[in-house]
Amino acid sequence: MGQIVAAGATVHAPQFFTYPPTEDFKQLDAGIAAMRQLGHQMLDDPKPDALIVLGSDHLETFFLSAAPTFALISGERIKAAFAGRTYDLPCHPMAEGLLDHLVDAGFDMVYSQDAELGHAFAAPFEWVREKRDIPVVPIFVNTYLPPLPTARRCAALGKAIADYLQSRPERVAILASGGMSHYPGTWKYPKPAYDFDRWAIAQMERGNLDAILSLTNRQLDEVGNTELLPWAVLFGAIGAQRGELLTYQPTWHHGHAVMRFLPAPQRAAETEAVAPYEFSGQVNDFYRHPAPSSYNLNKLLFDLRHDADLRRRMIENPAAVAQERQLTPRESAVIDTLLDEDIDLLRNEKVHPIVEAGAHPLGTLMSIVVVQAEIRRMRREAKP
Repeated sequence: MGQIVAAGATVHAPQFFTYPPTEDFKQLDAGIAAMRQLGHQMLDDPKPDALIVLGSDHLETFFLSAAPTFALISGERIKAAFAGRTYDLPCHPMAEGLLDHLVDAGFDMVYSQDAELGHAFAAPFEWVREKRDIPVVPIFVNTYLPPLPTARRCAALGKAIADYLQSRPERVAILASGGMSHYPGTWKYPKPAYDFDRWAIAQMERGNLDAILSLTNRQLDEVGNTELLPWAVLFGAIGAQRGELLTYQPTWHHGHAVMRFLPAPQRAAETEAVAPYEFSGQVNDFYRHPAPSSYNLNKLLFDLRHDADLRRRMIENPAAVAQERQLTPRESAVIDTLLDEDIDLLRNEKVHPIVEAGAHPLGTLMSIVVVQAEIRRMRREAKP
């Protein structure tokens, strides 16, 4: 009979790859150190035969062509890429049987043998799995482009995964990638809900995972935590297991958390109750489908994240790229703000000009990250 021998959750922010000058490098260093510690705790001593990674997408793999709720990535090899780093890892053969089991259990899974995964998977591959020879099974959970599942539905998926593993001989580690509070690309980007993060961490330290699973998507959106949905899958798989916080870094735009759940923490469990979190009822509704009339703009932002030549042409002549991609006059007038390295554009609590023109907020931010990383790369190349 198979067994879940290790379980954890980790942040996956793109800044870990790019180290932009707007960040506190000590916070980034602490996050990477915690991910490596989690890898040691989950993978060295338990020695699992496979690593299931539960992650989301930042409009890098799935976007306007298709937006699944859940997807299982299989094939002989698993591919991921971000910020010039690429990953080509073995896929565990159990993926095919897991797919069949999940469909039989009532989950309409999307299946792919060639999806190239983004930084939600690249970060745990880089700093949790590292160079260990452990095959992986990636499972995608939609967190930013409807249709989003509920936390309860995610937990049911996790329970179905655990049921399947009981029929297998392997020892398995499960890792959730995402969170905590942030509002990427929106006017609330510099205002994470740190108080909610600390409340949620306190509940997880006590094993009160039902407090997280009871939250609605509207509540998760209010506090910038739809990326807790992959964590909800993990909770469904492991049950009411208390967690141990390895790090929490409140960066200026994002709460970075790394937690371990299995092997079980050795310290005494927290006993005092945690008061309910008081939601304001504010409806953000930040991450809707972009209007079809803005397709060309959003497709350009998507392509910039995958095409270095296009990025360089954009940096050298944004007007020419705007004309080539048939952007509207309004879109063309603001597209060069992708090149603006003034962080106040993201810190001023105003809607970004490209978002105002019709772009998806997350797609905008991810394009800013990769375009500005390309600018820094070109400057280094130009030095004698």
